[in-house]
Amino acid sequence: MLTREDCLALCELTEGEVEAIAEHEHVPEMIAMEMGQYLCHTTDGEARIKRMIVDDIQTSRSSGNIAHTAKLVSVLRHFVEHHPNS
Repeated sequence: MLTREDCLALCELTEGEVEAIAEHEHVPEMIAMEMGQYLCHTTDGEARIKRMIVDDIQTSRSSGNIAHTAKLVSVLRHFVEHHPNS
């Protein structure tokens, strides 16, 4: 049986990136892992993930959640560094 950590390793994203997808799409973490893995292998998928994270940042910023906004900005930086096609 695959563990959560196995699935996270297979999806090629960090926990924060998966959490951002789950938040944006309003889906459970496991579904977000599947979506992220799929998107990483499509032509515009990495750009779509980047857009999700940016949208989450804007939503968090507008709600005044400074700590969550800072976390998402860090997630975005890491994503852009490791997914240059985004």
